[in-house]
Amino acid sequence: MELYRSIIEELKGWKSRPDRKPLVLKGARQTGKTWILEHFGRTEFEHVASFNFDKDESLYEIFENTKVPERIIAQLKLHTDSPILPHKTLIIFDEIQECNKALNALKYFCEDAPEYAVVAAGSLLGVALSKGDSFPVGKVEFMELYPLTFKEFLKVNDEKIYQYIEELSDIVPLPQIVTDKLTEFYRQYLVIGGMPAAVKAFMENKGMEAVKREQKFILDAYALDFSKHAESKDIPRITSIWNSIPSQLAKENRKFVYKMVKPGARARDYEDALLWLENAGLIYRIFCCTKPYLPLKSYDDLSAFKIYISDIGLLRELAGLPPEAVLAGSAIYTEFKGALAENYILQSLVCQLEVLPRYWTSIGKAEVDFVVQLDMNIIPVEVKSDTRIGGKSLSVYDSIYHPAYKIRYSLNNLKKDDNLINIPLYLADWTIKLVALQ
Repeated sequence: MELYRSIIEELKGWKSRPDRKPLVLKGARQTGKTWILEHFGRTEFEHVASFNFDKDESLYEIFENTKVPERIIAQLKLHTDSPILPHKTLIIFDEIQECNKALNALKYFCEDAPEYAVVAAGSLLGVALSKGDSFPVGKVEFMELYPLTFKEFLKVNDEKIYQYIEELSDIVPLPQIVTDKLTEFYRQYLVIGGMPAAVKAFMENKGMEAVKREQKFILDAYALDFSKHAESKDIPRITSIWNSIPSQLAKENRKFVYKMVKPGARARDYEDALLWLENAGLIYRIFCCTKPYLPLKSYDDLSAFKIYISDIGLLRELAGLPPEAVLAGSAIYTEFKGALAENYILQSLVCQLEVLPRYWTSIGKAEVDFVVQLDMNIIPVEVKSDTRIGGKSLSVYDSIYHPAYKIRYSLNNLKKDDNLINIPLYLADWTIKLVALQ
């Protein structure tokens, strides 16, 4: 069974635009960038010519000697059996962060050879781009590849239920046969997450031990990246931050605390390590919002933030939480259940919104899990891990700022009460659609 990735439709849109620029596909390691681009090439072009700068260092010499696209193409032809033709061949530069001059050459493809369809990708491309060495600003387009969303996970596992949700046209409770199935898939997704290798192990009925094994391989690869690609002074700090994330999220307020990384740790000593993890696409840093006004990022308290991992399955494995506890809804992991639910919701919102969510707190009174900017609205968001929905935070926020509407995610059924929309956790990926229906 082949995985479904919605980004393919975005790539088709890029291909069809007459004014397209070379495309840079960003995303963390193991999210499936190479597979996506090669699949796209095979299905949408006559030919695919793929060049991996990590595997073939002899490619560097091409870009050392010339910046002229026609000369580059002529030499690339010596490294592939595929024809390289204008409009008919997808040219893939994989692991392009290994060769800065190749990255810079994208500018000249944009200016002098737009007839060639060029895409670039790399596991640590975000880290390379953050250094800003001769990057062709304004001459490329970007797309971000995330782990499989719950929506994509559902589509490959139960097409009928997926279509049922896609066709919702009103905010009304779902039938129990639907909610029961979706709850089961949601719990499976909390265990498996969206890394393609883990999802495929599940789909091929290899069992949860195989899923865990794939996740462990990925976590080991990340640890290797820390030691190979980060600056020496930052390696122990990156590792310490990464390993502290489960305990950071297990706290009631989830706020990142440096002393949980290392006793006596200071913010200025760990800033570069945090930035490395962000640029590698492994974490999201969510700042506290001092005022929930437009534009949201203008009111960040840069000293207060939470950290979430880019994949919920990796968080579960990094925390050492047994799959059985999640699948059975065990009471033994009640406290960490909230952390998983929050990380899951954050993952879902990141894929849907142009602006990263923030969180809001009224000192000593309330804390709203997320605030999101959607069009002209700032929406407070509360996350509950099951059907219990006690708490006053949304009410406190409501009394101060009077938002047009509020969102609560929980395992309760889909429902609207006045200006509060209760969205089941398993429908988080349909948030924008459901908000439009209210």
